[in-house]
Amino acid sequence: MFEYIKGDLADLNPTSAVIDNNGIGYYLNISLNTYSKLSGYKSAQLFIHQVIRDDAHLLFGFIDVKEREIFRLLISVSGVGANTARMMLSSLSPSEIQTAILSNNVKTLQGVKGIGAKTAQRIIIELKDKLAKDSDISEISLQQDNTSKDEALSALVMLGFAKNSVTKVVDKLYKANPESSVEELIKLALKQL
Repeated sequence: MFEYIKGDLADLNPTSAVIDNNGIGYYLNISLNTYSKLSGYKSAQLFIHQVIRDDAHLLFGFIDVKEREIFRLLISVSGVGANTARMMLSSLSPSEIQTAILSNNVKTLQGVKGIGAKTAQRIIIELKDKLAKDSDISEISLQQDNTSKDEALSALVMLGFAKNSVTKVVDKLYKANPESSVEELIKLALKQL
């Protein structure tokens, strides 16, 4: 029903925000991800998901459409409610959740409080195909973290080099100089391949 709300930040906590829009304060449940991006701002625009229960009408606010999309996918999984999905988005970024699901990384999902092995597996099974359809992420670019080493590795594999040989060379170069930029790592690796 609601797409987004825009207004002054009347109150901001790690779990909630109150946005004043034309004299009405809207209480929104937010993730730590959204909280960290809102800190220091006096006004905001949050994308909304409304949950209507017998005992409450709840609004969940998200900093961007991608975070809301991941939230909606998570709550579509049996056994994952709105608060569990918000906990997941507080522990992991939307891209980390997407990467964990696409790479079958049960351990990453289990690292979230309240997510057991069965729930993590259910999330992966139910969402992997949906995320793969909507995602332009290839298996090669699935990363556990966004370091220059991983980006250099992905770029070299996309250029057609064998993943095993590239991994060895890039690991060796990165250990020798962890401050290297992606471009520097690629140039040095190309000389050794």
